Amino acid sequence: MCGIVGYIGSRKPLPILLDGLRRLEYRGYDSAGLAVVNEDRQIELRRVSGKLHNLEDAVRLNPLDGTYGIGHTRWATHGRPTEENAHPHRDSHGDIVVVHNGIVENYLQLKQSLEAEGHVFHTETDTEIIPHLIEKHFTGNLEDAVRAAVNQLKGVFAIAAISRLDPDKIVTARNGPPVVVGLGESEYFVASDVPAILSHTRDVFFLHDGDLAVLTPDGVRLSDFAGHPIKRQISHILWDPIMAEKGGYKHFMLKEIFEQPRAVRDTILGRVGQETGRVFLDEMQIRPVEFASFQSVRIVACGTSWHAALAGKFMIERLARIPVEVDYGSEFRYRDPIIGPGSLTVLISQSGETADTLAAQREAKQKGSRTLSICNVMGAMISREAAGTLLTHAGPEIGVASTKAFTSQLTALFILALYLGQARGQLSPKESIGLANELLRIPAKLEQVLSRSECYDELVKWLFKSTDFLYLGRGIHYPIALEGALKLKEISYIHAEGYPAGEMKHGPNALIDESLPTVVLATADPEDEGSQLRFEKTLSNIQEVKARGGKVLAVACEGADEVARSTDQVIWIPPTRELLLPILEVVPLQLLAYHIAVRRGCDVDQPRNLAKSVTVE
Repeated sequence: MCGIVGYIGSRKPLPILLDGLRRLEYRGYDSAGLAVVNEDRQIELRRVSGKLHNLEDAVRLNPLDGTYGIGHTRWATHGRPTEENAHPHRDSHGDIVVVHNGIVENYLQLKQSLEAEGHVFHTETDTEIIPHLIEKHFTGNLEDAVRAAVNQLKGVFAIAAISRLDPDKIVTARNGPPVVVGLGESEYFVASDVPAILSHTRDVFFLHDGDLAVLTPDGVRLSDFAGHPIKRQISHILWDPIMAEKGGYKHFMLKEIFEQPRAVRDTILGRVGQETGRVFLDEMQIRPVEFASFQSVRIVACGTSWHAALAGKFMIERLARIPVEVDYGSEFRYRDPIIGPGSLTVLISQSGETADTLAAQREAKQKGSRTLSICNVMGAMISREAAGTLLTHAGPEIGVASTKAFTSQLTALFILALYLGQARGQLSPKESIGLANELLRIPAKLEQVLSRSECYDELVKWLFKSTDFLYLGRGIHYPIALEGALKLKEISYIHAEGYPAGEMKHGPNALIDESLPTVVLATADPEDEGSQLRFEKTLSNIQEVKARGGKVLAVACEGADEVARSTDQVIWIPPTRELLLPILEVVPLQLLAYHIAVRRGCDVDQPRNLAKSVTVE
């Protein structure tokens, strides 16, 4: 969850560290700090509670200078978000400092042991035991001391450490949360995520669990926790650094909403043949004959990705005629799932480093299942451990509330469903061509949806003071109702609930009154008989709400006049095939949540108590 950044090279480290922390603040923003080693080989440290601008103010009022250093932005797990608990943390004499992302599960046991040896602790955090543990093992070589320390830690952790007694060296280690090392011209970087260093280098490699790296002005040396030398493949990141900037938009979230046509187009690019409808999945260790022989599919994800997984279930079952189950990553391995070689397990994670999803992946592999990942970060752990990856091409997503990553995941799932349907002989060439061509039209239709964004300022005037919302959808649209409710909760702090429209009579009707806005997904595919039947039932649900005095906002396809006659407000989207409608209809829900949150004065990009990547359980 927390953000780590480090720099060693010929430039002044302070601007690089602050810039890196600014780009990592989406990972945590309840406190921040940095440490640099100055020319006198003394460690200078600044820490603050609150957001990063507090640290920038502290550095401006109390300047510091150095030749290399490390920084941290925190999302609290152990200990309150105070200056005292902010990173970096020091050893007994201030000779060693450490920044840390993760949870040390045996910290109480280690703390008691260290206290018995005379170490004195000053914070509530689990992190503070790490520099003390390194101090205990330090005999002049920081690498050896860090290696001895991490071999005593239990849990998940990513750390970076420096010591004034072993200068010109940053030691970093990983067991769980991500660590990326950047390679420049006689300068080297370490960070929790690519955007922190993207403006300085695009050549990076990702540490694996059990890796330890030593960064010096002369290069990077890699080994495992036992001290054996290792090598990791260097990746060249294609993201343009400007993609991680706001580009004139008020918030990253709004920018990322408007980037969705490009993100979906890039996710499709090169994978779907327009004339043949054939799908191409490159660099898969899973052979086409295996795809044809799978007896079931299991999709595992967390948060917004779980909603994409639910929609993917409808896509795969409809096009490939294979049973699909969807699991939360946080629940999967704790129920001893029944899974084996006849199953394909699909893991969905924007970052590719979500701790619960990674644990589920390892559980599935242990039980003999082949695994395929859908991920937005090249080289991420989840893709390295999978037998194949459908890389989405959303680009860096900075806003905590996921938008373009979600629509890219839906796109990737539709591509996978199309591929499975073709591999299993469930789709005729004519059907494949029709579906493929409609998919290729989706980016332009997304642009149509976004071209009508001026209506939301007026629309939210009667909504932003509401304390509760209800979102309704049927079939594949129910997961989008869940996603719409989640977006509103995340960034506006309004209680919202997504519900299957067909279940209204089984309880939720009791909530309906004039103060509860109900958002209804009332879209339909005119060429799909089942979609038309669902649409008619949804119209009946709208009547149920109106009969009880409720206010209804609908998302509907152009030309559905019966929806306009039955509701208080309608947001129109272009028509498309039933399985592709979710990609279009979620965008109005994203914009609705965004404009309500702005109207309420909420911090859209950095909602309270949340971080972008959940890399600890």
